[in-house]
Amino acid sequence: QLQLVESGGGLVQPGGSLRLSCAASDFTYNHYVIGWFRQAPGKEREGVSCISTIDGTTVATVAADSAKGRFTISRDNAKNTVYLQMDSLKPEDTAVYYCAAKRGTIVTLHPSDMAYWGKGTLVTVSL
Repeated sequence: QLQLVESGGGLVQPGGSLRLSCAASDFTYNHYVIGWFRQAPGKEREGVSCISTIDGTTVATVAADSAKGRFTISRDNAKNTVYLQMDSLKPEDTAVYYCAAKRGTIVTLHPSDMAYWGKGTLVTVSL
């Protein structure tokens, strides 16, 4: 059973940056697609960004329109960790951010496609 643990959330002012980390437990980690999703209060969970790698080489990434140009997803297979660098944060980015995974290589922003989930980390963007 793949286990995912997020970290790096917190309170940041508008325009600031945060880097989220997702640590995975599975030693066959490089066979999974890993994505970041978020859920704001009263809203549905939505995809933020997703990454796929084969033998350590990134083969595909996808990002939501709201994330393009501000958020960057990356993966360090040696550390079994995926990162989400978030810059130019806005109050509307406030949400619980979840790391999720599925087997295979096809990236997706649909929460229903993912099989494994972390417990989330809260990001609050406010003055």
